[in-house]
Amino acid sequence: MDKKAGKPTAGLNRKRRSFMVSAGLAAVFPALAQAKVVEQIHGGRESLSLWYDKPAAPWVEALPVGNGRLGAMVFGRVAQERIQLNEDTLYAGGPYDPNNPASLEALPKVRALIEQERYQEASDLAGSAMFGIPMKQMPYGAAGDLLLDFIGLKDSATYDRSLDLASAIATTRIASGEAAHVREVFASAPDQVLVIRLMASGGAKLNFDLGYRHPSDVKYGLLRAADAGASQYTETLNEDKRPASLSIAADGPGALLVQGRNQPSAGVAAALRYAVRIQAVGDGKIAVAGDRLQVRGAREITLLVGAGTSYVNYADVSGDPVTAVRKQTGAAALQPYARLKAAHMKAHQALYARMSIRLGGPADSVQPPRLTDRRIAAAESGADPGLATLYVQYARYLLLSSSRAGSQPANLQGIWNEGNNPPWGSKYTININTQMNYWPAEAANLGECVEPLLRMIEDLAVTGAVAARKGYGARGWVVHHNTDLWRAAAPIDGPKWGMWPCGGAWLCKTLWDHYEYQPDQAYLRRIYPLLKGAALFFIDTLVEDGKGRGLVTSPSMSPENAHQPGVAICAGPAMDRQIVRDLFAWTLAAHSQLKEADSEFAATVAVARARLPADRIGAQGQLQEWLDDWDGKAPEQKHRHVSHLYGVYPSEQINVRDTPELVAAAKTTLNTRGDKSTGWATAWRLALWARMGEGDRAHAILLGLLGPSRTYPNMFDAHPPFQIDGNFGGTAGILEMLVQSWGGEIRLLPALPKAWPDGKLNGVRVRGGMELDIEWRAGRLTQLGIRGQPGAKAALRHGGQLRTVTLDAKGRYRQVFA
Repeated sequence: MDKKAGKPTAGLNRKRRSFMVSAGLAAVFPALAQAKVVEQIHGGRESLSLWYDKPAAPWVEALPVGNGRLGAMVFGRVAQERIQLNEDTLYAGGPYDPNNPASLEALPKVRALIEQERYQEASDLAGSAMFGIPMKQMPYGAAGDLLLDFIGLKDSATYDRSLDLASAIATTRIASGEAAHVREVFASAPDQVLVIRLMASGGAKLNFDLGYRHPSDVKYGLLRAADAGASQYTETLNEDKRPASLSIAADGPGALLVQGRNQPSAGVAAALRYAVRIQAVGDGKIAVAGDRLQVRGAREITLLVGAGTSYVNYADVSGDPVTAVRKQTGAAALQPYARLKAAHMKAHQALYARMSIRLGGPADSVQPPRLTDRRIAAAESGADPGLATLYVQYARYLLLSSSRAGSQPANLQGIWNEGNNPPWGSKYTININTQMNYWPAEAANLGECVEPLLRMIEDLAVTGAVAARKGYGARGWVVHHNTDLWRAAAPIDGPKWGMWPCGGAWLCKTLWDHYEYQPDQAYLRRIYPLLKGAALFFIDTLVEDGKGRGLVTSPSMSPENAHQPGVAICAGPAMDRQIVRDLFAWTLAAHSQLKEADSEFAATVAVARARLPADRIGAQGQLQEWLDDWDGKAPEQKHRHVSHLYGVYPSEQINVRDTPELVAAAKTTLNTRGDKSTGWATAWRLALWARMGEGDRAHAILLGLLGPSRTYPNMFDAHPPFQIDGNFGGTAGILEMLVQSWGGEIRLLPALPKAWPDGKLNGVRVRGGMELDIEWRAGRLTQLGIRGQPGAKAALRHGGQLRTVTLDAKGRYRQVFA
C-alpha cells in the first residue's frame, strides 16, 4: 500500500474493503451484520451515511458527490449504472449587457406614480422600460450522463448503496452467491477529477460498455422507471438527438473525449465550448470502439473523468477545456487508486472533520445503519433525533462539495442539475436563496466555502456599477433579485418579482459575517470597497418619503409579495430599510477600523442611516411589511417570503434582548403566515423561531422540514422541486437552536427543545473568532470549552445569566458544570 495511504482513514478503508470484497460479501447486508460493520468502521458510533437497499430511479434518489467545481449524481443501478455530470461554469449564453437604455428616463416617472399611489401605473411603466433585455437570465446546464452497460450482470441476491459523509464516497455493493461487485465514486478536489472505481471478486469479472449522453436528451424531473426498484431499467444514448456540435471520439489508449457547445438562451448566443474526458485504467482489456469505451474481463478498473468549459470569467470565454481535461485525467492516471483516494479524503476531512454534532444520548447514536428513505418517511413522528444530526452533516457535506475556493458559488441546486432547463434556471436568486446557501457556513466551521461568493460579489461590483449608472444615474453598484454566471445585474422577470434594488446589499451581509466570525484586517480591507460601493448607490438613490417619514428606496418591493392584487411595486418596504440600515452600519464600522480618511463620506452615511424609517407595528399587532399598514389587506396572508423579518434573522436588529415589542410583533406575523411553506421558506421560519428562543416551535417546524413532503429520499430539500437552500437554511436553524452569537454575546442552548434533552456539539464557530464545544444532559449544560486568541474575552449568556470569561495563555477556556 502507498505510504501516504497508511493513515487512520486509510486503515478504516482497509477494514471496509476486506469486509466488503471478501467471498462472504453477501453476509454484510442483513441488518445485524450491518451493525457489526458500522462498529468496526466507526468505532461504535452511528454511521453518518445515507443508506439504501435499492438503486435510484428518479434523480432525487441518486447520491451527490462534488469537489466545488465538478459534480455528479450516482444512481447505483445494477445492469446499467448512470453517472450524471455537472461542471459549475456550464451555463447557457455568453457575455451580455442586459441594461435597458430606457430605464434612466423612466425612473423619475415611476417614482412620481408611486408617490401619487398610482401603483398599477408605476408597475406597468417599470415593467415596460426598466427591466433587462432580455428579461430572463441564463440557466445553468448539465454536462451529460455516463451510462455504463454491464454485460451479464443481473438482479442480485443482496444489494446496498450508501454515501459516507466522512469520506465523501458513494459506494454501491452488489452480490450474488460468491460473486461480488463494489463501486466507489468520489469527486477529488486535489486532482480535479471524478473518480469511479469498479471492483469484482469471487469469480466475477467486469465486462461493460461506457457511453456518453448529451444533456439536451434529458428532461428535468422525468421518472425513468415505473418500478422505483427496477435495477435492470436502462436508458438509451439517443444518438439521433445529438446536436451537430457534439463530437465523441477516442483520445489515446483507453480514453474518450467529448466536445460540445453550451446552449443559446433568450436571444443570447452560445459562447462556451466544453469538454468531458473519460480515461480508464486497470486490468483486463480496455479499448475504444467508435464512441464507446469497452472493458472486458477486468477485476479492477478506475475511470477518471475530467470536465471543463472555455469560461475564464464573465467577460472572457477564451479558455481551452480540451487541454485542461487531458491534463487533469492524464495526471490522475499516473497515480495509484489508493493515493487518489487518500488525497481526496485528506482534503475533504480537513474541512468536514472540524465540527461534530450529536442530538440524543450516547445510546441513541449507537445504531445499525437505517435506511434513509424510511427515516425520512417517518420523520414527522419526532422519534429520530439522529436524523437531524445527519441533516446537519449532510448540509455541511453539500456546501463544501458545491462551493470551494476557486469554484463558482453554490447556486439554487448547489452544483447538481439534471438538464438544460432547470427550475428557475438553477442560477442565483439573491432575494433570499443564495444568501441562505451560506447561512450555516460560519457557524458550521466552513468559512472557506464563502470564497466563491466573495469573488462573485467582486464581479458584481463591476457589472453592478454599469447597472447603477445606466439604470439610476448613480454611483456605486447595484444588483436586483437575480444574477447568473455572466454577472447580469439588471432587474428581470417582471415588476412583481424583479424591481428590487437590494440584492447586492444583502449579499454583503455574508461578507460581513465572515469578518465577524474570523476577524482579519487584510480581509476587511478587501471587502471595504464592496461595502462602500453598495452604500454609495443608496446615498445617491434614496428619496424623501412623500409623507415625511424619512429616506426610502423607490421604486422597490417587498420581495415577491403583492400589497394589492397583482401589484408589488412600492417605496421603502421594511426589508429594504433593514438591509440598508445594516449596510450603512457595516460600512461605517469598516471605515472606522481601517482608519479611512474620507470623513465626509462617513458623515453622509451616518446622517442617511439616521433618517431611515424605523420598523413599525401594525393594527393587527404584526410587524409591518410595508411602510404603510397594508398587511391585513395583502392578497397572500400565508406568503412564502417573510422578507420584513430579515431584521430578526439573519440580522439582529430585532432581538429578544433589545426590542421585545418588535419580537412580539414578528411572532404575530409568523403565526399569520403559518409554519409550513416551500422548503426554503419553512427553513427560514425554523431559523426565526430559533433566534427568538422558541425551541419547541422551531423543532416542530423542523420535523415538517425533515419529512417526505419537504425532503426527497436522497435528503435534498424539496421546494418542491429541488432547491438546495432549504438544506442550508434548515441546518442554520438547527445550529441556532443550540448556540447563537449576536449583540456581543454568545448564547448557549438558547432554544433547546424538549425533544433533545441530551447532546453534544464540538467545533461550532461564533463571532469573535472563537470555537465552542458544549455538552448537555437532561436539558442542562454539563461541559463548555472555548478556543480562540489568548486573552480574548467571551460574554456568555445561559439560563438568564450573563458572565464574561477570559481565555488563558493558550487561548483556551473550559468548565465542567455540576
